[in-house]
Amino acid sequence: MMSATPPSTPRQHTEVAVGILLRPDGAMLLTTRPPGKVYAGYWEFPGGKIEASESVEQALRRELMEELGVTIGAAEVWKVTEHDYPHALVRLHWCKVWHWTGAFEMREGQQMAWQPWPPTVRPVLPGALPVLEWLAQERGQPFDPACFQAG
Repeated sequence: MMSATPPSTPRQHTEVAVGILLRPDGAMLLTTRPPGKVYAGYWEFPGGKIEASESVEQALRRELMEELGVTIGAAEVWKVTEHDYPHALVRLHWCKVWHWTGAFEMREGQQMAWQPWPPTVRPVLPGALPVLEWLAQERGQPFDPACFQAG
């Protein structure tokens, strides 16, 4: 008799607000995943989970205050992507942010780096690659996802 595998239930999305902080010179802020978290040490755009009662902008404002100690100005969703990591299926709400106040503090033991185009930090979190490709297109630059991976 064959054992039947129960039908798998669809994975629930984790909704995430992500900030692409951009300086007037075009540099963008990338931070590392904190020690003890999945993909620790990988570079990413800062942000975090959206709580049930929050808008994307409210979640991003809260997360960037908690993680970086800065208060952002207006943030509108620019793009939405999904990425299926082994540990979570995430829906990423990407917001470009041009204005913030406060001094940057790495409150979770992470590192930060203002990066020109193309970014030089490695490895970059796989879920950020589509956004890096769009940023390259905006700048009329070529994009090679392989150059951002570990290895």
